[in-house]
Amino acid sequence: MINDSDWQAIYLTLKLATFSSIILMIISLPLAYWLAFGRSKLKPIVSALVALPLVLPPSVLGFYLLLLMSGDHAVSKSLAVLGIYPFSFSGLILGSVVFSLPFVVQPLLASFLSISNSTLAVAATLGASRCDRFCSIILPQSKAGIVAAMILGFAHTIGEFGVVLMIGGNIPGETKVLSVQVYELVETLNYSRAGYLAGGLLIFSFVILWLTYRSFKVDNFVVMKQRESDR
Repeated sequence: MINDSDWQAIYLTLKLATFSSIILMIISLPLAYWLAFGRSKLKPIVSALVALPLVLPPSVLGFYLLLLMSGDHAVSKSLAVLGIYPFSFSGLILGSVVFSLPFVVQPLLASFLSISNSTLAVAATLGASRCDRFCSIILPQSKAGIVAAMILGFAHTIGEFGVVLMIGGNIPGETKVLSVQVYELVETLNYSRAGYLAGGLLIFSFVILWLTYRSFKVDNFVVMKQRESDR
């Protein structure tokens, strides 16, 4: 059965996912808006950097993040001022934000790009500023994408393993998250406890994906109804 150390790992994982999701939304909303509507020549480079965690092995990403947070250089010193160190909870947050960024930016970007340019153009001719268009048009029409981004960011953080193990290790109560706990239980041949935790993660992942697909289905239904009314 699940014991106190397992509950501690579960609590730490939920805490990490919550903090990371909040930071991810703060970063991803303006970033996705810029990628959708910006005109800079740097967009392909930024898009590639954002999507890099999708193709880069987690251990490689974790290795470079570990180098970024350690050593005697300007970046590590700047992160230290912010209280971000390797093998700490703050370090896990940084790694989780970097690793889960594309899973939050992509749904937002897809939702923003689906908005009619003519609608935004009409609002602009009526005197609406960029902030007004973002708050009154883009955000309301992107509700499903925003919900999906929040769900995927939260779920992906919970399922992280390679990155958190590289930059956080397995310090109980500090960096030992649920995925690392399952790995250690399997290593010690404690399949019973590992099975309980892994089964919980499996059910959680299924529910998260169901909610995500359901939110997009509702959004598509609303869009279809709006198009029918426009006719």
